[in-house]
Amino acid sequence: MPPYAAALSVIGLVTALIAGVYAVSFAMAPRSFEAGPFLGGARPAEHALSRYHVRWYTVSMVFLAFDMEMVFMYPWALVVASVGVKAVVEMFLFLALILVGVLYAWREGALRWV
Repeated sequence: MPPYAAALSVIGLVTALIAGVYAVSFAMAPRSFEAGPFLGGARPAEHALSRYHVRWYTVSMVFLAFDMEMVFMYPWALVVASVGVKAVVEMFLFLALILVGVLYAWREGALRWV
């Protein structure tokens, strides 16, 4: 028996198994359009590709800013004892820079919901 015959038989077996799973899924699938996505038993109120309001973009940017703050604060917390006062001053400068950005966004009305 050639050495590649075992590999080809395994590939054929896997292909047959995948085709069988697809065939069973197709045979058992509901045929009506009433079978929509499950949403707590209720029909969806809007289309799945509906647009989001632009204010959610601002909320996501603020979230990412504070998420990046935490990404930088974790390694800082690990080395602050060994570095000393310089690390504390640098972190407070970083926090002040983020605070200036949030205050600017607040002043421009980017965080207003109405």
